[in-house]
Amino acid sequence: MNIQSNKLIRGFWLGLGLLLTIIGLIGIIVPGLPTTPVMILAAACFFKSSEKLYNWVIQNKYFGEHVRNFREGRCMPFRAKVTAIITMWVFVSISLFVGIPDSMILVKIITFLGAATGTIYVIKLRTI
Repeated sequence: MNIQSNKLIRGFWLGLGLLLTIIGLIGIIVPGLPTTPVMILAAACFFKSSEKLYNWVIQNKYFGEHVRNFREGRCMPFRAKVTAIITMWVFVSISLFVGIPDSMILVKIITFLGAATGTIYVIKLRTI
């Protein structure tokens, strides 16, 4: 483990990890809010602050396997890539065509570019 020795820095990583964990757990029940990427970030924070919480994340029965695969460089199964991309574009499309008013063209452009960037990132990840 790479636990920080400085208590202030360790406290920062612990707090950030707990915040990300809360967001990730909410993502389990809220459609469109990703769980796995947020839990990957939480695991990285706990890696620097709490071995117990890091182990909890990577051994969790719901998202632990995905976090371990990413942390060990094995990345994403093909099916998960397809699901992630389809889900992302369904929600982005709803946002672009229904949720964001036409008068907010800059927000629409930023949303589209964010989704395109996310899609490219997912495609470039190694497939297991």
